[in-house]
Amino acid sequence: MIVLLLESQYTKKRAMRKQLGIVITGGEGPEPDRLGRMVNGMAEKPLLVAADSGLILAEAAGLTPDWIIGDMDSLGDESRLRAYPAERIIRYAGQKDHSDTELALALLWEKGCGETWIAGGGGGRLDHLFGIRDLFERESFPCRWITAAEDIYCIDSAANNCLSVNRTPGYTVSVFVLGGGPWKAESRGLQWPLDNVYWERGLYGLSNVAVENTITISAAQGRFMVVLEEHGDNY
Repeated sequence: MIVLLLESQYTKKRAMRKQLGIVITGGEGPEPDRLGRMVNGMAEKPLLVAADSGLILAEAAGLTPDWIIGDMDSLGDESRLRAYPAERIIRYAGQKDHSDTELALALLWEKGCGETWIAGGGGGRLDHLFGIRDLFERESFPCRWITAAEDIYCIDSAANNCLSVNRTPGYTVSVFVLGGGPWKAESRGLQWPLDNVYWERGLYGLSNVAVENTITISAAQGRFMVVLEEHGDNY
């Protein structure tokens, strides 16, 4: 599992920076029990924003979002909104310039969150997947994206430039460049090290394999997306 080593690094960063915020959105997300344990096990409660049908996942996980945002077109039965204060519900018209996930992230940044995650948003429509992926290209970007099948991290040489994961070897690790470059990565514990890869736009490291209990991937230059194969109860 992704254990205390990884979570302690995030905890230390949150102590130095501002609060963590999590967008819970529609699409395929982590199992509700896992999401609930992850959030409830944090030393500092994160701010939670449910983006439209992300409210269904939040409630299934036993979580009460601080805000609910979106056009509510995929929520289904809107009667569930009656359980929340009206001032915590931010409704947009269906014809809008930004996705519900994008609006939820913007709200968390507006509230001062220095680190943001997305839970959900996997599977489904390819254009929606591309839309979330492109959020990681921007000047302000999420740090983590948890779907039903992947645990995805963004590492950046100007910010959170190192990822350490401790779990049983054998899972796949894929790496993609983000931003404008130049890019340079360093790694330990992977079958094919990243240290001497000459990265350029359109080049990626697909289906690498973790061969040690602990792997580390660092962004010496530029920004990278690291996609880890989901393994059971990883936090």
